Amino acid sequence: MSLEDAKHQKPALAGLAEGDRGEASKDLGSGDASTATKGNERSGTEHLMEQVVEASNAQAALKRVVQNKGGPGLDGMRVEELAPYLRANWARIRSELLAGTYQPQPVLRREIEKSGGGVRMLGIPTALDRFIQQAILQVLQPRFDPTFSAHSYGFRPGRRAHDAIRAAQRYIQEGCHWVVDLDLEKFFDRVNHDVLMSRLAKRIEDKRLLRLIRRYLNAGMMADGVVIERHEGTPQGGPLSPLLANLLLDEVDKELERRGHAFCRYADDCNVYVRSERAGQRVMAHMRKLLSRLRLKVNEGKSAVARPWDRKFLGFSFRLSKRGKVQRCVAPKSLDKMKERVREITARNGGRSIQAVVSQLRRYLLGWKGYFRLTEIAGQMSSLDVWVRRRLRILQLKQWKRGTTVFKKLCALGLNRVAAARVAAISRRYARASRMPAIFIALPDKLFDAMGVPRLAR
Repeated sequence: MSLEDAKHQKPALAGLAEGDRGEASKDLGSGDASTATKGNERSGTEHLMEQVVEASNAQAALKRVVQNKGGPGLDGMRVEELAPYLRANWARIRSELLAGTYQPQPVLRREIEKSGGGVRMLGIPTALDRFIQQAILQVLQPRFDPTFSAHSYGFRPGRRAHDAIRAAQRYIQEGCHWVVDLDLEKFFDRVNHDVLMSRLAKRIEDKRLLRLIRRYLNAGMMADGVVIERHEGTPQGGPLSPLLANLLLDEVDKELERRGHAFCRYADDCNVYVRSERAGQRVMAHMRKLLSRLRLKVNEGKSAVARPWDRKFLGFSFRLSKRGKVQRCVAPKSLDKMKERVREITARNGGRSIQAVVSQLRRYLLGWKGYFRLTEIAGQMSSLDVWVRRRLRILQLKQWKRGTTVFKKLCALGLNRVAAARVAAISRRYARASRMPAIFIALPDKLFDAMGVPRLAR
């Protein structure tokens, strides 16, 4: 189903909910996004489920789920099938949600490898449960988000990783040359349900919504054909998980604010900037105690008190220039990960044309450049441009295979016979041949520009 098709589903969903819209609007009245920030945080939150199932909110949730696409969950339903299913079943689902009897289905477990080793566990909800979670998110986020710390940047409207990196750079420039780099051990897998629900109950009076969120937390996980019960964690994959994570870690933010610390947090990645190693060790000890009260654990192998230029934050690191200016740069581990991916794309045994390789490489490099354009070290990007084009020259030599073919192709590209013969003689020594001046003449950078290979340094 196209996005245009999704837009035309509004009458279907609105019609099914029309009967209760008037009554709900009377009950909700002034339940705007600022309610949670005034007086009692739970004021006006006893009828949130009516807002969740309200027609315009449901339509917006459907549109977002269709836009986000994503694979099917346990029941195999694709997002393209969601709108027709809702047209036929929305009245029943809506009644169950209002009555507090709706039961989510288990999530489907998926594991993806992490760049630093190990795996990240994802829990893929069904398309229907993604839709309901999105509808809940749209009601809760405008209420919760204004109360969150200004130092929290992850999964929040109008905020992104680049904002956190710039803030970190500012703290370092102001003289905080030590960082408490905190990494939580398997955070999303180890969120304590009781602790999280106790924080939610302070903000929400609607018992139906609290029970539904608890059911989502407790929903089993299908792995190898067996449904496994869950007693902790809020696996990544559902729309609601990031908001719940921010809600739980908001207590950490508020404590750091109360102590007057300069810090940046993006999801479970938190950096606190201090002026001495001793102060950093005190902060680290205090954070261990605070996190233990939330039933969370510091990953000791990935956490440290160190100099900012010896650590990475959201893929970036920092350098101190001779003039004392703090500069943003791509972290060494991020460079290694990028090169590993480019090596995979430009592998010499892929059996693909150079055009097919360039097409895949272009997609990856444009995305990588879009994120790491924040670097202030131009030399990093220039050296990567040189390296990427050398990989492509090696790939082209490999695809030409025989020395006779290399000779003919280079001559056809305008190289004189003597220079072409010299390259052909060592063409199987790919690394050496790719550095010869003749290759730069036959396969210049402008040729790869014309093929669509983006320049990272521009």
